Amino acid sequence: MKLTPNHAPLYGESVLSVLLDDENTIEEDVAHYLVFSGSSQHHLTSTQRIDQNTLQTVTPAHNCCEMVKVVLCASKEGFPISVLAEENFQYVQDTAYDMAQFLMRSAGSQEALNAIRIVDNFRVSSDNVALLDKSLTLEVQHLVLPSMWNVLGPDSKLPGRDGGY
Repeated sequence: MKLTPNHAPLYGESVLSVLLDDENTIEEDVAHYLVFSGSSQHHLTSTQRIDQNTLQTVTPAHNCCEMVKVVLCASKEGFPISVLAEENFQYVQDTAYDMAQFLMRSAGSQEALNAIRIVDNFRVSSDNVALLDKSLTLEVQHLVLPSMWNVLGPDSKLPGRDGGY
């Protein structure tokens, strides 16, 4: 089994192709699943058959940069689930991750946000701004934020917390 690409950003959402060798063809009446196993999270995804040697799925989001094991399983009615193959897959840090971390740490800091043009600081070309916007949105959705974090910064009061508003 070969995974293409063999890596994805933490927020996932990229198309992953699973290429099998000639001895492992994909039957039409068999359901195939991928199990992503990391150090603290596991994901199960369904796949779509593209042809007799190719499956596709969308990579799930993951909680940290690490190498995970991907296991391809097959299920056919009346038969036990079988493991067909396994391969390593890397979750990586990208510009969207770096920018999301910066924005999270800079919440409430007018100086940090005024001192630079964020896009220039992360060396993003104007052609890639729309792609970065989508990637950054996905990354922020998957950030694990401290329980008391808010976009206005650590010293601000949220409406309703002290009887106000």
